[in-house]
Amino acid sequence: MSEQRHQQRQQRLKEQVDARIKAATKMRGILMVFTGNGKGKTTAAFGTALRACGHGKQVAAIQFIKGEWPNGERNLLEQHGVEFQVMATGFTWETQNRATDTAACQQVWQHAKRMLADPRLDLVILDEITYMVSMDYLDLDELIAALQHRPAGQSVIITGRGCHRSIIELADTVTEMRPVKHAFDAGIQAQQGIDW
Repeated sequence: MSEQRHQQRQQRLKEQVDARIKAATKMRGILMVFTGNGKGKTTAAFGTALRACGHGKQVAAIQFIKGEWPNGERNLLEQHGVEFQVMATGFTWETQNRATDTAACQQVWQHAKRMLADPRLDLVILDEITYMVSMDYLDLDELIAALQHRPAGQSVIITGRGCHRSIIELADTVTEMRPVKHAFDAGIQAQQGIDW
């Protein structure tokens, strides 16, 4: 490709990008969903949290599945003023007790509702909340109402597999992580600092 053709193509691309930027006139918080069967949903959410903190934004996070085991994201982000609330029971397939898991979910959900009503928070992460809805520990309509009534400037990230279609329809941005290959499938152990 000649330099002139390359320059013309790049100029057309620039014009298209500039036109899309000019057309984006709305200013409000966005609802993002990171779902799918692939690895990286929580990582993407906390990468966004790091970016927000780096710009001086106020961030809070709820972790519905991870439990109290060591958490690299929490270790770092709490040092930058990020409030974490963690569902104490951890992985529901370990507890195998519906009543205990429902109570633990409802307890941490009270913190999530507080966060979703706080206009000082620029970003709220609801990590693995999709499981709470799919397992009926948390009422879908209650979650949707809290999302719809949050402060106008507040962004929210929802993570987890099998996100309910009503949440996907409500969301502004939805990313589906698709597995191609995973080290765990080859018998390689999850590694601190890489996988958690």
